[in-house]
Amino acid sequence: MLIRELSLRTGASIRSVRHYESKGLLEARRLANGYREYDEDAIAKVKTIQLYLNLGFSTDNIAQIINCPTLPQNDRPLCKEAYKLYKVKLDEVNKQLEILHSIQLRLQERMKEFE
Repeated sequence: MLIRELSLRTGASIRSVRHYESKGLLEARRLANGYREYDEDAIAKVKTIQLYLNLGFSTDNIAQIINCPTLPQNDRPLCKEAYKLYKVKLDEVNKQLEILHSIQLRLQERMKEFE
């Protein structure tokens, strides 16, 4: 499929698809006219990339994760690098939650002053 169809089928912009390819996250063959042509499995790969981006991972992190061997039954990465990245991201999220909780408490205290 051409890049436009991949974009339409995944919701990723053409620019994003090109970026994923430039980062080594996605592969395309070049047709005689220079157009990119993608396999059907590129759809799942783009959706996986989007999932990890939505979780806050960088494209460099995603490259480490998707290049890990996976369990066939659930497509989970089996390498220590992926585990380490998950742990770092979870720690970041927990710190952000602590900060947000602290802000929430302060705002609630301030609002009590007006009640």
